[in-house]
Amino acid sequence: MSPFDVNMAVDAGYQVVVPYTDVDAKLIGPLTQDAIFSRGPKGVAHTGIFIGGRDVMLATDMLRLSREAMVPPFEVSVFADPSGSFTTAAALVASVEWQLRHAFDTCLDGKRVLVFGGTGPVGLIASVLAAQAGARVSLASSRGLDAARSACERATAHFRAALDGADASSAEALQETLQSVDVVFATAAAGVEVMSAQQVSDAARLLVAADVNAVPPAGIAGVGVMDNGKRIGQHGALGIGALAIGNVKYEVQQRLFVQMLAAKQKVYLGFQDAMDMARRVVAERSSLAAA
Repeated sequence: MSPFDVNMAVDAGYQVVVPYTDVDAKLIGPLTQDAIFSRGPKGVAHTGIFIGGRDVMLATDMLRLSREAMVPPFEVSVFADPSGSFTTAAALVASVEWQLRHAFDTCLDGKRVLVFGGTGPVGLIASVLAAQAGARVSLASSRGLDAARSACERATAHFRAALDGADASSAEALQETLQSVDVVFATAAAGVEVMSAQQVSDAARLLVAADVNAVPPAGIAGVGVMDNGKRIGQHGALGIGALAIGNVKYEVQQRLFVQMLAAKQKVYLGFQDAMDMARRVVAERSSLAAA
């Protein structure tokens, strides 16, 4: 449970936020039932469970296990967002979808998407969300092609998302990969450039390049942190920066916390719910900007 998530919960209206650390899957049931049976059927309306950590697959399992441990009418809402990956990935994909639709009158369906840092929590969930939207998604990892393929196999087994590994082990291999890419997600480690200005310009098919790295240098050369549809490269791709995505992510997470607190019927919030909320937030922001 990070300080970011604690602050988000407090700002959403939770008065007491108690982090639990070193929790594994076998503890989820007992902890959930400790929470629900201590307050009575009316008191549990004021309790929620948040699942953090860094393992996106474990977090989705924990969300399911917590739900299975409920004993109605003793039931609380549960929200999973490990390392902020669910809300960040949703904000990233929703922002890209909006740019594709409004600038190019198209969508992710059938597009080739390359995800740098695709084995990390944000990259992996963004890959799954893009694949669910119909994109052909390839993961690139700084740890090599084998690591990327391994992550794809685990994601396919866990989320039933068809993902492929991409060879980015050398400048030559990456250059060849980029020739067939329509969209790039940069979700690699902070302060690491994964795509140079020359590579951006050489990527003739590239439509949108989105970067979640707010630490200099930019993950994608030419994409500023506040950019939201700025033209980059000689072919006029659109760049989306980390703070443009982050502003959406912040609002998505805040709204989901509020939804969990205010819900009359208990809710169980995972990355699909974050995606639905991100699309709503992006649409609202775009309407306000156009007004």
